[in-house]
Amino acid sequence: MAVRKAKIQQQLAQKFTEIAPPGEQMTVFFEAITGPSPWLIALLSEIPLVGLIAAVVRNIYYVTLTNSSVVVVGANKFTNRPTKLIAAEHFAEAKFSNLKIAPVWSKVYYQLPGQTKPVRLNVHRKWRTELDALVRAVGPALGTVPAQPGAADQRTAQQ
Repeated sequence: MAVRKAKIQQQLAQKFTEIAPPGEQMTVFFEAITGPSPWLIALLSEIPLVGLIAAVVRNIYYVTLTNSSVVVVGANKFTNRPTKLIAAEHFAEAKFSNLKIAPVWSKVYYQLPGQTKPVRLNVHRKWRTELDALVRAVGPALGTVPAQPGAADQRTAQQ
């Protein structure tokens, strides 16, 4: 199971060359876990079988920003390995909303093409720089002011 950021980056770069739309180059990406708050899942995991159920129900996505679009790649629930292309949309069409930056687990909602409800994406602090890149790329769609370098540290200090 890939846990280290460098290993995840290596695996996604290999998979991205196979599934990327023609002419797209990966600029930055982050890992996101769907579902309720990871804090709640951690608490409920103490109950027998609930942790396994949570692992089966959640999805892992790699949200990738390219030179002109947002590409979402699905990952294996148990190994974190990138598996298949979920969505590829131009920046203007990508629907992100309700961004909330938090000290450890931030969240943003993303409307996957063909689904009726947006999916909650939980993003860990180790991916904060990459999440800030998303905010800069599609900031107006989030209803937020694009982040400035170091803004994540300032927001964390204010909270």
